[in-house]
Amino acid sequence: MGVWYRFGRDDLLRTRFAIAPLMDLIGAFYVLRDPGRSVVHRPWREWAIPRTAGLDLSLLDIAAPLGGGGFWPVFVGPPPKVPHAKIGSELDRIRATPPQQVKDEIMRTYPRGPTAARPFAEDPAGALTELVGQMRAFWEAALAPWWARMSAVLESEIASRARRLAAAGPQAAFTGLHQTVRWDHDTLVVHPTTKAPADVDLAGRGLLLIPAIFTWPKAWPRTDPPWDPALVYPAAGIADVWAADERGDDALEALIGQRRAQILRELDRPASTLQLARRMQVSAGGVSDHLKVLRQAGLVTGCREGRQVIYTRTAKGDTLRSG
Repeated sequence: MGVWYRFGRDDLLRTRFAIAPLMDLIGAFYVLRDPGRSVVHRPWREWAIPRTAGLDLSLLDIAAPLGGGGFWPVFVGPPPKVPHAKIGSELDRIRATPPQQVKDEIMRTYPRGPTAARPFAEDPAGALTELVGQMRAFWEAALAPWWARMSAVLESEIASRARRLAAAGPQAAFTGLHQTVRWDHDTLVVHPTTKAPADVDLAGRGLLLIPAIFTWPKAWPRTDPPWDPALVYPAAGIADVWAADERGDDALEALIGQRRAQILRELDRPASTLQLARRMQVSAGGVSDHLKVLRQAGLVTGCREGRQVIYTRTAKGDTLRSG
């Protein structure tokens, strides 16, 4: 089975990116329950198990079922409306779902009867409130401590992929997106996939690309309402998220100095001089001087966007950073 996204004249111009924390919340819950799902996430899973052991996640277990190939409740993971959604606002969106929609989608997920779905069948409004509380507790215990690092990887993925799309076109941008994804003339093909076959004419809507951490090792095509055509896919560099902090930072500081090493680490997420200064709580002038040295050494590069220059690490800087 496969999904075909067919691009017209304007669809590449309207292809866009978003970060959707709900996708990672659901994906992380899959990994927590299924130890064989992803060896890449094993360090996180071992860390998260004792921190979530006392949580009541029974309603989340019902609303985000493992396995199967049937209907999956849409209200638990609505499409993002902004490029970088915040978890609080996304949970508020779930909380605002009409109770009848909640009941209908849960009952469609469990067509044989209300045994597992009884809380949602009998009191959908109350169950929804409790579900959102469980999702919030899971996020705070298992994902909030990692979200800054996860966001940095996701933002880096978007910046890199968007540059390739703008500079070299779809063939370069979609290459390496996922082993099941390929660009074939004017069509992005996802094959194989467990999703029902779909042939989607983008018809000027473009495609929404959502990098995520916990989708690995799969890509998740989205084609059914209320989603516009979208593809949730694993970001590059996922293993680095769970890597221990013992990454040679002392040696890096000894080599290039503490402040320059800090700047290199901060550029996990591309930033301007002023943004770096604010993050590090130092003067912009000092950061500018260090950036000049790092740039001359070929460790960072800058690209002007409007009135500011956005700095990113080069491949050489990435190698030194992860050394």
